[in-house]
Amino acid sequence: MKSHISAPGATRHFTQLLSATSRGARLARLLAVQQLAEWGWPPSCTASESAALVVAELAANAVTHGRVRGRCFRLRLIVEAPDTLRVEVADPRGDRQPQPCATTVPDPDPDESGRGLLLVDAFATRWGTEPRPPSGKTVWACLPLT
Repeated sequence: MKSHISAPGATRHFTQLLSATSRGARLARLLAVQQLAEWGWPPSCTASESAALVVAELAANAVTHGRVRGRCFRLRLIVEAPDTLRVEVADPRGDRQPQPCATTVPDPDPDESGRGLLLVDAFATRWGTEPRPPSGKTVWACLPLT
């Protein structure tokens, strides 16, 4: 695994490659909380708790829907401004795009999926996807740090 943390005074960002497994998804959440704590947002603050939920959902989606055997997913955290955190999770499956959230709560059938993006939509000020050539995608979400 390779990570990068920016120099003091520079734009803060953190990047980590993780295995496309449930363990990798859990580790993504833990690393995000740890990194935010190092940047001054303790685990018990609203910003850190929101980021943990969003990272957990995006990482779980990358493992569940974006997995390609032998390929990792990438977690990236960027403090874009003093009050905005951009969370990015990139996977190698560009052919599987997340569906936009419905404006109503989905059917409570436990076999249904897709509820997690409602959480992302609730906590993020905006979110979306970008292609990641040659064949992947990045799902991103911007969260308030205040």
